[in-house]
Amino acid sequence: VLALGPSKAEMTTSSGAVYVTENAGRNWKAQVKETIDATLNRISSSGVSGASYFSGSIINQHRDADGAYIAVSSRGNFFLTWEPGQDFWIPHNRGTPRRIQNMGFVNGDIHKGLWMTLNGGKLLINSQDVDLSKDAFDFAEADIKTGGYGLTDVGYRTDNEVWAVGGSNTMYVSFDGGKKFSFDKSANDIPGNLYNVKFFKEYGNMGWALGSNGLLLRYTGSA
Repeated sequence: VLALGPSKAEMTTSSGAVYVTENAGRNWKAQVKETIDATLNRISSSGVSGASYFSGSIINQHRDADGAYIAVSSRGNFFLTWEPGQDFWIPHNRGTPRRIQNMGFVNGDIHKGLWMTLNGGKLLINSQDVDLSKDAFDFAEADIKTGGYGLTDVGYRTDNEVWAVGGSNTMYVSFDGGKKFSFDKSANDIPGNLYNVKFFKEYGNMGWALGSNGLLLRYTGSA
């Protein structure tokens, strides 16, 4: 559930439903008119790889400031997008044989592009305004040496400063918009995994990284 203002909030579910309330939660209005299952059954001949194996749920929903969403199928074999005003989610091919770990918007803005992490520690970025009606997108692989550790999340502090986190509390930072990353040792001596990294523009780009066993790291500046 995301608070959008006085008495207004937005709620999403793992089945792809999006609801909005404008009276403090007393009533909720559905924004998506068709379930993801129904959409995939209707367009199963469209050629979306993995759609026929959809298990009925999505993971890792990310929302941009204008209300657009991107989500990954629970098996990681394709992804879906939705924008306000659309009646249903649009499925897209992942364009790679590797499974998707996570996806999101470049600097939280759909018009700046998409990022995608894959099994094996791969990171792909499309740094351009995306046409969500397309089946697949052109991604460029970032230069990031993870040693095979999976990447669980990516956070943009600015258009140029980008952070990625993953297994065994690994952290990586880029200062060229995500083209090349270097290893950051901030969490090197802490056991566990990092799952999320997020920066808050409304609070001066303050940043936090969330990990296992209650680990919470605060951004204090670049080394």
